[in-house]
Amino acid sequence: MNTTSSLTVQVRYFASLREALGSGETVSLPLPATVSSLRALLVARGGAHAQVLAPGRAVRCAVAQQMAGAETALQEGAEVAFFPPVTGG
Repeated sequence: MNTTSSLTVQVRYFASLREALGSGETVSLPLPATVSSLRALLVARGGAHAQVLAPGRAVRCAVAQQMAGAETALQEGAEVAFFPPVTGG
């Protein structure tokens, strides 16, 4: 029986987010964990996290290298990548 009430994920940042926040970090968050709850936890830190990941900012996310929405559930050890939308030209 699993009595763990939190999980740990590997967060990676790309493009302009990497410039502001670095390449990545390990983050622990309470269960149930979703992309949305992870983003909210990072924003709550304030500073650069609050600026680049703020609600309303265009940020895309992938979990295990698959595009993910705000309500995508996170599993222990998941790799979560945040990056700006890609534009063509």
